[in-house]
Amino acid sequence: MVKNQSRKVLIAPSILSADFAKLGDEIRDVEQGGSDWIHVDVMDGHFVPNLTIGPTVIKWARKVTKLPLDVHLMIDEPIRYLEDFRKAGSDAITIHVEATKKVHETLDAIKQLGATPGISLRPKTPLQDILPYLDRVELVLIMSVEPGFGGQSFMPEMMDKVRALRKQFRGKISVDGGINLETAPSAVEAGADVLVAGTAIFGQRDRAAAIRQLRQGS
Repeated sequence: MVKNQSRKVLIAPSILSADFAKLGDEIRDVEQGGSDWIHVDVMDGHFVPNLTIGPTVIKWARKVTKLPLDVHLMIDEPIRYLEDFRKAGSDAITIHVEATKKVHETLDAIKQLGATPGISLRPKTPLQDILPYLDRVELVLIMSVEPGFGGQSFMPEMMDKVRALRKQFRGKISVDGGINLETAPSAVEAGADVLVAGTAIFGQRDRAAAIRQLRQGS
């Protein structure tokens, strides 16, 4: 497989797969291991059928790392909580196009708060649903699993979305879901700039080696 030689691929470990009993140590470990971003999945139990963390955990994560905190809001009407997440230390905030009817307003609010605005979509949502918002975002997150739970299998058909998006979007494209040594090359070949990986990093004893192998394999 031809590797991408024109851009650096960023590695963003997802703390959804970390040991929350020692989260600070887990974040420090992957930072020292060469991560570029820390990915934080926020779920409300409504937009997706799982409940995870809120601004308080992000606040503590901010205290232990200088890496950008890449926050993925899988919550209904995210505009209600943007200020809280930004104050907690979020550097990039990604919302779902399906989660609100105020997409333009929400993306503009993220930018006004000084964070990087991003947009995402469920696997079954057509790519054209986010096209009207590309001029307002710097990051698009393509889900290669159904959002809500970690450890799911990679959906290779989602790489068609990445390829189509790459032709018309000059910002960063992130791929999240089932990323590992086997799937990372196809995501990068399709046009991904950022690989979000959970178990493939936090599930390994040597996180630095896992990060290095993901980067080299892509």
